[in-house]
Amino acid sequence: MRLWSFGLLILVALFASGCFGNGYRGNVDSYCSTPIYNGMSYVLLPGNKDISVDDLQFREYASYVSRALISRGMRPAEGNSPADLAIFVGYGISDPKVSTITRSTPVWGQTGVSSSHTYGTLNTYGDYGTYQGTTIYTPQHGIKGYRQITETHTNYTRYLFLDAYDLKEFLKSKKEVQVWRVTVTSSGETNDLRHAIPFLVAGSMEHLGTNTGQKVEFKVREGSDELLLVRGAPAR
Repeated sequence: MRLWSFGLLILVALFASGCFGNGYRGNVDSYCSTPIYNGMSYVLLPGNKDISVDDLQFREYASYVSRALISRGMRPAEGNSPADLAIFVGYGISDPKVSTITRSTPVWGQTGVSSSHTYGTLNTYGDYGTYQGTTIYTPQHGIKGYRQITETHTNYTRYLFLDAYDLKEFLKSKKEVQVWRVTVTSSGETNDLRHAIPFLVAGSMEHLGTNTGQKVEFKVREGSDELLLVRGAPAR
């Protein structure tokens, strides 16, 4: 990130901060040089290019992030006092990835005869006779072959990243000191990023301001306590 762009967003945030919503699984990858602590203040800024703090999509997604940060003991900056951290919120979705799978499925049917039973009636007339009979065959069923089935799947990768910088250090020395970074990804068939973002935020919540040491998996179900908190819904 260039210093001038960082500084411009910081100035915008300082003026704006006083004026101032089915289940998913994925991965969280978090780095941290300074652990998060209670009472640390923050201001949220767009991490996507050409997005302003007044952008409606950014404001909605930032509200989810803010609730998660508050649950971790942090607080939004108030008035004209500079925040401890400037946290850049970035998000997006990949181009569709189409994959084709060909598999074999068994075809069930009659494979033969397991048994037969014949019965009938013999009629005699002197030296002559007639016979009427019927034979019943019991069929045998099983796998008589296989059929090839081709399936096409379209997947998208939804992602969210949070980059936290020491704002007070920047204002003092103009140095960009990154404090922590969290990257959240989830792949699936839905391309509704607006639906996905609250799940990604909820999945990352316990890892904000920590160092995971490696990618860790998350699972968030619809109606979970974490998701309700992020959405600002009443607790159950």
